[in-house]
Amino acid sequence: MPGNPRHADARVDRVVQLYESLSPDDLAAAGRLAQVYQPQARFKDPFNQVQGLAAITAIFEHMFKTLTAPRFKIISIVAAGDEVFLSWDFSFRRPGNRAAMTIHGASHLRFGSDGRVRSHRDYWDAAEELYEKLPLIGMLMRWLKRRAGS
Repeated sequence: MPGNPRHADARVDRVVQLYESLSPDDLAAAGRLAQVYQPQARFKDPFNQVQGLAAITAIFEHMFKTLTAPRFKIISIVAAGDEVFLSWDFSFRRPGNRAAMTIHGASHLRFGSDGRVRSHRDYWDAAEELYEKLPLIGMLMRWLKRRAGS
C-alpha cells in the first residue's frame, strides 16, 4: 500500500488508498478494484445504478476515457462496524478545457463478510456541483435556482 495508513481499519484504508491513487491499471480483472469490491457489489450515484464488478469497472473506464486527470481526495472518514462514510473532492478537467472542476460529495460503503465492499452509494448534487458549472446549462440552472429560492 502506498503511503501511511489513513485509517486503523484495514478495509477502510484499502478503499481510501485505492481511490486516492486510482489509475486505469487498477481496473484490470485482477487489479485493485477487484481486491476492494465483491463480484456482485452494488454501486449507485446520481447517474448510475449497477450491480457487479464488471459494471462498476465500466463506470471507471468511462471516467478515464472522458475526463482528463480525474482524481479523488478523501477529506474525512467516519467508520463504524461494517459501514464507512467518506467525504471527498473529485477533481478533473474536461478534454480541451484547462480549467479544473471539482465536485464535492460523499460515499456510503458497506463491507461484506470477506472484507470487500458489497454496497457503494455516492451522494452529490449534480445540479450544483456539475450542471451549474457548465457554460450554457449553468446559466439556466442558476436562473432556475434563483427563481425557486425565496
